[in-house]
Amino acid sequence: MPHVLLPALFTALTLAAAPAPKPTVDPAEARAFVAKTNADLKLRQAQAEQAAWVSYTYITSDTEEMAARAQEALMAAFSTAIADSMRFSALPADADPETTRALQLLRVNQPLPAPLDPAKRAELATLAAKLTSIYGKGRWCGIDGKASCRELPELERVLASEKRWDRLLDAWAGWHTISAPMKGDYARLVELANEGARDIGFADAGDLWRAGYDMTPQAFEQETERLWQAVKPLYDDLHCYVRGRLARVYPNKLPKDGTIPAHLLGNMWAQEWTNIYELVEPFPGRTNLDVSAALRAQKFDAHRMTKLAESFFVSLGLDRLPATFWERSMFEKPRDRAVVCHASAWNVDYSGDLRIKMCIEPTEEMFVTLHHELGHIYYFHAYNRLPVLFQSGANDGFHEAIGDAIALSITPSHLKKIGLLREAPSDRAALINVQMKSALEKVAFLPFGKLIDKWRWDVFAGKVKPEAYNAAWWALRRQYQGVTAPVTRTEADFDPGAKYHIPGSVPYMRYFLARILQFQFHKALCDAAGFKGPLHECSIHGSQAAGKKLQAMMALGASRPWPEALEALTGSREIDPGALLEYFSPLREWLAEQNKGQRCGW
Repeated sequence: MPHVLLPALFTALTLAAAPAPKPTVDPAEARAFVAKTNADLKLRQAQAEQAAWVSYTYITSDTEEMAARAQEALMAAFSTAIADSMRFSALPADADPETTRALQLLRVNQPLPAPLDPAKRAELATLAAKLTSIYGKGRWCGIDGKASCRELPELERVLASEKRWDRLLDAWAGWHTISAPMKGDYARLVELANEGARDIGFADAGDLWRAGYDMTPQAFEQETERLWQAVKPLYDDLHCYVRGRLARVYPNKLPKDGTIPAHLLGNMWAQEWTNIYELVEPFPGRTNLDVSAALRAQKFDAHRMTKLAESFFVSLGLDRLPATFWERSMFEKPRDRAVVCHASAWNVDYSGDLRIKMCIEPTEEMFVTLHHELGHIYYFHAYNRLPVLFQSGANDGFHEAIGDAIALSITPSHLKKIGLLREAPSDRAALINVQMKSALEKVAFLPFGKLIDKWRWDVFAGKVKPEAYNAAWWALRRQYQGVTAPVTRTEADFDPGAKYHIPGSVPYMRYFLARILQFQFHKALCDAAGFKGPLHECSIHGSQAAGKKLQAMMALGASRPWPEALEALTGSREIDPGALLEYFSPLREWLAEQNKGQRCGW
C-alpha cells in the first residue's frame, strides 16, 4: 500500500459543497489560487511526510509529538485552502478544466478532514498520531509476562505456520488485545472527522470518502455492490471447499453454522488464506510451489529480493530506482527500536524522494508484496512532475492495482525463469494447484476488502454507535466472509483496531477495487504484449510495449477522471470483473465439481 498521509490525495468530480457564492468568478484569479495552493501544499506535505517517516520508523513519544505537530500544520493548511477555494465554486463553464479539477480534488482530499476550530484540529492530529503509535507498539506478552512478549511479525508467523488449534488461538487472541485501549480515542476521532466533513459540506466523513470516485457517493456504493455480487459466487465456492478441508484437519471443532473460525485461515485478519495452502492443496505432491523455501535456500536477503522485484519493472522499459531509494528505505526491522512494520510506499517530497518501509523476510508473500509496493513507487515516479493536487492515482484503487497486476505475471514459468522454481508444471492437476494458491490470496480477500469500509461508513453515519462497534464488526465479518471469532467477543474489545487501516484511518475500498482492477489491467497489458493463450498463463516480463502503455496511464496521475485513465489502458470506461472470472475459470469449474453434495453457505 502507499503511505497515505493525513490528508491524502483523493479524486472526485462530484462534491456536496457548501453553498456557492453568487458573484462571477475570474478564471485567472482561480488559476493563480490553484498555483499558489499547489506550491504551499507541496511544501507542507513534504514536511509532514518527513515527520511521519521518523515517527513510523523510530517510535517514541517525541517522534509521535513531532508527527502530530506536522500533521496539525498540514491540516491547517488544507482547511485554510479549502475555505478559500469556496469563492471559486461558481467558475464559468468555459474555465480551463485543469483549474476546475484541481479545485474539486482539493475539496475532497482528506480522509480525516480537520474541523475549522484550531483546538479541535490539534486534537484530531494528536489522536491520529496516538492511534497509529498504539498499533505500532502493540505486543502480546502472554501468560508468562515480558519474557515471552511477541510483536506482530512474530505472531503473524505463528498464524502462518502453526497448525495446533490452541497455539493459533493464543496468537490471534493475544494480538487482538492491543486494540482495546483505542476504542474511546477512535470514537472521538470519528466525531472530529465528521465535524470537519460537515465544515466543507459533506454529511459525514464516509460521505466524503465515497465522493472520491468521480461519481456521487450513492452511485459509488451501488457500484461496489455490483462488483461484489459479480464475484461472490466464486468466493462462496472457495469458502465451501476450504471449510470442508479444514473440517478434516480439525474434526468436530468447526461451528455447525457453516462459518470458519478466524484463527484457522493462516492470517491474523483472515483476509488472505495462502498460508493454509498445504492443508487444502487439491493435488498434494503434484507440484512444488514453495517459493519461500527457494528464497531461503538461495539466501535471499531484503536488498536482493527488492532488486529482483525492481528488475521486473526495468524489463518493461521503466527506469531503475534512484540511489536515494536504496539509501533511505527501511527494508528490515531494526533490532534496537519499535517501528510500524506494515508495508508501505512513500512519496516523501513529491519530487522524487521515493521509499518503502517494510520488515522484509525471505518468503513468497513478501516477494509478492515487494512487487505491490514497487507498483506504488513507479506510479509516484510517473506522475511526480505534475502539480501536487494531481499527484495521486486515477482513483485509489488504481494505485493498489498496479503492482498486483505486475505480480500476476509471476507465473510458474516466470518463477522457473528467475530460478525460484525448478519446474513449471503444466498438467491439469498442476494448474488447479496453482490457481488454488492464487485464489487463496486474490479471491479470499474480496469480501474483507469490501466490509472494512462498510463498517466505517456505518460508524461515520452514526448507524453504528461506539457501544456496538464490535458487534457490528463481527456481524459484517459473518455476513460477507462467513468468518466468526474463535472466542467470545464483547464491547470491551475493539477488534477493528487490530487491523492497521482502522487506527491509521486509511480508506480500504481501494483494495477491493484493486483486486478486480488488477485482472482488467493484466488482460490489457497481455493484449499489448501480444500474448495469445489463457489469461492465467500470461507474463508480460520483458514487454516494452506493455510497459509503454502502463507508463502512459500512470503519468496521468489524477489529472483526468478515472474512467479516462481506465480507457487509456484497457479501452473500457467501466470496471469489469470479467477478467478476474476469466482468469480463474479452470478453478471455478473444478470447485463446482468438488462441492457437489456438500453443505455450503452459512
